[in-house]
Amino acid sequence: MRRTIYTEDHQSFRETIRSFIEKEVTPVYDEWYEAGIVPHDFYLKLGELGVWGIQVPEEYGGAGISSFKYSAVMTEELARAGVSFGGSSVHVGLCLPYLLNLGTKEQMERWMPGFVSGEEMWAIAMTEPGTGSDLAGMTTNAKLTEDGKHYVLNGAKTFITGGVNADRVIVCARTAPATPEDRRAGITLLAVDTKLPGYEVGRKLDKLGLKVSDTAELSFTDVLVPVEDVLGEVGKGFSYLGQNLPVERLGIAVGAYAQAAAAVEFAKKYVAERKVFGTAVASFQNTKFELAACKAEVDAAEAVVDRAIEAEDAGTLTAAEAASAKLFCTEVAHRVIDRCLQLHGGYGYMNEYPIARLYADNRVNRIYGGTSEVMKLIIAKDMGL
Repeated sequence: MRRTIYTEDHQSFRETIRSFIEKEVTPVYDEWYEAGIVPHDFYLKLGELGVWGIQVPEEYGGAGISSFKYSAVMTEELARAGVSFGGSSVHVGLCLPYLLNLGTKEQMERWMPGFVSGEEMWAIAMTEPGTGSDLAGMTTNAKLTEDGKHYVLNGAKTFITGGVNADRVIVCARTAPATPEDRRAGITLLAVDTKLPGYEVGRKLDKLGLKVSDTAELSFTDVLVPVEDVLGEVGKGFSYLGQNLPVERLGIAVGAYAQAAAAVEFAKKYVAERKVFGTAVASFQNTKFELAACKAEVDAAEAVVDRAIEAEDAGTLTAAEAASAKLFCTEVAHRVIDRCLQLHGGYGYMNEYPIARLYADNRVNRIYGGTSEVMKLIIAKDMGL
């Protein structure tokens, strides 16, 4: 089936990204994988390519294109090549929506030049060691100084994607205690400069997959954050987090679909070359049936993400629709990638093959951005159950 959501402009962008990956990423990707991080200077190259500024308004140095489709194209091309840009996905995928929706003109003029160029990479810090998905239970706090010029930030965060390379982090903190009536009250978003005294990056976490994505623990000890760096209104942080979850989950759905599609191509190429008992593995009926079944699942996932992408661009994507897309596509990717690895035999378990890395990378899709179980709750509630 021919996809209809992309125009010639999108296809031109795809060719640009594909060429860039082949030239700048694939030759050094094994080095990044071993190091567990992408060099910060690499993000300047993406800035020169214009990637960071696609959705940034022209008045702040961007292209002013609001469509999600360019992000989807980039995700698909990274999966196709079996590589990633590390933890940079949060820079535009998670942080930019907060800046576009909440940033003042003064803040945008101050932050956007570095954001667009890649000189100032962003991350967001929500999860804490003792709270997990219960964001309302966060204990990181920020108290206003007597002169009203700063917030004194104290606490800790964990599982922060892009946390090692980040130059500024959107930190969710309590500026007022929760109330018995509303545990979610009193949370504020602070755009924290990582060079401030008291801000520390702890361990770079050793994960099962996403090895190139730097994920860190952060701690804050009496960090003085200027009041000018409050993002949005004080105390309304939790509601802001909820507003951006649908597009975050859409991004995960697109990534899962792209991984599944890539897995089928990896397996198809492998079985055509690999011989068993003097015969290409691709010639066995079981191989054909397995790949055909995987292709059918990928086609279904493609239809789901395309519908969701169109809804996002039209401004109609609901929380339940995003949850449904994430649930379906991540479960499809889980099944498809597992079956494609099986077709690789023992070599599928070796990290030198992209299918092995893909298998490990894919597992988190059903956890972050809200677990599959949480997605089911959202969908069920929308059904009136």
